[in-house]
Amino acid sequence: MVPGADEATQQFLEEINKWTTQHGVSPLSWNAAVKFLMARKFDVYRAIELFHSYRDTRLKEGIVKLKPHEEPLRSELLSGKFIILNVRDPSGASIALFTAKLHQPNKTLQHVVLQALFYLLDQAIESFETQRNGLVFIYDMAGSAYTNFEYDLSKKILHLLKGAFPARLKKVFIVGAPVWFRFPYSVLSLILKEKLRERVQMVKTHELKQHLPRDCLPEHLGGAMKLDHSSWNKQFLTSPNGRTNSLDELITGFPRDEVSIHVPGLEGMTVEELLDHVNTVQKRGIYEEYEDIRRETPPGTFNCSLQPYNQQKNRYGDVLCLDQTRVKLKSLNHDERTDYINASFMDGYKQKNAYIGTQGPLEKTYNDFWRMVWEQHVLVIVMTTRIDESGRKKCGQYWPLDQNTRGNYGLISVKSLAVESFKHYNKTTLEIQNVESHERRQVIHFQYLSWPDYGVPSSATALIDFRSAVRQQQGLSIQSLGNRWKGHPGGPPIVVHCSAGIGRTGTLCTLDICLSQLEDVGTLNIYQTVRRMRTQRAFSIQTPDQYYFCYTAIIEHAQRKNLLSAHH
Repeated sequence: MVPGADEATQQFLEEINKWTTQHGVSPLSWNAAVKFLMARKFDVYRAIELFHSYRDTRLKEGIVKLKPHEEPLRSELLSGKFIILNVRDPSGASIALFTAKLHQPNKTLQHVVLQALFYLLDQAIESFETQRNGLVFIYDMAGSAYTNFEYDLSKKILHLLKGAFPARLKKVFIVGAPVWFRFPYSVLSLILKEKLRERVQMVKTHELKQHLPRDCLPEHLGGAMKLDHSSWNKQFLTSPNGRTNSLDELITGFPRDEVSIHVPGLEGMTVEELLDHVNTVQKRGIYEEYEDIRRETPPGTFNCSLQPYNQQKNRYGDVLCLDQTRVKLKSLNHDERTDYINASFMDGYKQKNAYIGTQGPLEKTYNDFWRMVWEQHVLVIVMTTRIDESGRKKCGQYWPLDQNTRGNYGLISVKSLAVESFKHYNKTTLEIQNVESHERRQVIHFQYLSWPDYGVPSSATALIDFRSAVRQQQGLSIQSLGNRWKGHPGGPPIVVHCSAGIGRTGTLCTLDICLSQLEDVGTLNIYQTVRRMRTQRAFSIQTPDQYYFCYTAIIEHAQRKNLLSAHH
């Protein structure tokens, strides 16, 4: 063990077990903690980040309870597609081999392949020697065809090895890559962090012997080992239950749908730490942080947004909503083509579906917009754009502007009861009525006026005060419902939109989540918040400026409220 390893493990466990207690997960054992720390050379903060990344990846990919004796995982393990060799390289590292030609994407689901990968890697790192000396990964593409290749799966495997598994990755050898792999590889290498890029090497089959001794390699890769794929992994399936993995305890007991809710994590920063972080990495470092997030591919599909009959309902052809989080309208006359609106549920601080992020309504989608407001019991709408900006139409006039006027939008009739103008925003009280049931409800519409498109507000203070006014209104509206509201105490979703529903919308929601956490526990994490948000409303926060603004706005707010200690 390295000097100070015990203290580091103690510190790591204290932090992690605060989190496990909060989430009702069994506490982490000392041995499991050591795995994460060894993988990050006993850097406690990096090990904590790895722990959360490991947990999030397992939850996101559905790798929750691994049952190696049950199908389909058993067949996947016995296919020999992925094996841990029973020899080590000269440095003592474990050698893992993935044989691409054995993978048939049309027969095996990605998450089953990833389950097998996790299961076998977990077994490999049970060994202290592997924890200490790391892992060499051979991606064997020899003899594989294009039909064996899944770009998305390769990306997930690399992501897993690079930052979501507690093993030190020494080298990745991509062996015998066919000519067609050049292009996917050039795209893949773009998403790799520099440190990992140096460790990934493409080699011809006969060149592998220059990197690893022959007795570490199977015959078909120029080595001396006889390999029988079908019997190889049976060793892991001999015990009646498979060996239980000491890391499974982290995953069990954590509800699947909780993963996207913003809760205080161990990576939270105090405002002092946030200020130090910005001073250390400077604007350029924050821009690079955003670049990191921007490179991540959204974890889902856009099939519904891309249907020909729905494309005209999108304000911008390249701003689509993920199928997994889209707001589904109730279909009209059982026609499923009527359930689409370019709007996504987004989680808030300790609240599922706290917001609906959506585009500025188009004339042809006014009826859909109001139907959504009605169906989701929305009390507050927040608009962060003007109708026209720089001579361009940014949003339709989807509500009656003048007091005591009415607009009819399909099933919903909307009347403007009162309009109040403030320095940076207008607030309109609307009464909406369902024409079929004649039921009436009150909705408050806020329009923020001091935010240039693509740019950032000149005054963070004005925007944060606006956010407080919105929050206060949501509270009052929930109160006025009394016991008619049975849902989350935070109330129904707040609709937030700009023009595309990602830039200013994402920025405002980020500030709201981070400030809510700051008010609650005194910490926040902008990077994690934005990453998580983009898994729900893809591409939220459109520019590095908007991302940087989230940092400066919170610092400005902290200075105004005297939240920073004197030496800052």
